Amino acid sequence: MKLGGSLTPLVSEMLLKRFEQPDEVRDMTLGRFEVVRLGGMTIGRAICLPGWRWSEHVGRKLGQMRCQMEQLGLVTAGAAAAGFPSGRISVMRAGDLFYISSEPHDSWVLGDQLYVSLHFLSTDRYAK
Repeated sequence: MKLGGSLTPLVSEMLLKRFEQPDEVRDMTLGRFEVVRLGGMTIGRAICLPGWRWSEHVGRKLGQMRCQMEQLGLVTAGAAAAGFPSGRISVMRAGDLFYISSEPHDSWVLGDQLYVSLHFLSTDRYAK
């Protein structure tokens, strides 16, 4: 910007979307995965009820025992665990940013609270 000059906008358009009106919804037993496409990105929101488990409620339909998708996300409510064949278990709670490699893993909701997380990787293929 030059003093006294005109402003040249860096962005000619602004887009606003909300998960209350997602572009796509993938229903799962005890949960749903909402997809929003925005500015060349695909962002997902997982909403899972207590008792939800990936191997049971997503993997069974796909004929898989473990998820093999790389994931990057943010937990916004509740808690969940990711378990690996080695026996290692990691817990994710509200406010945690998480990264899970493509190493096969299972995940499940902990406790009796609703679990909600935003997903920024592999959202095009998750729960399909």
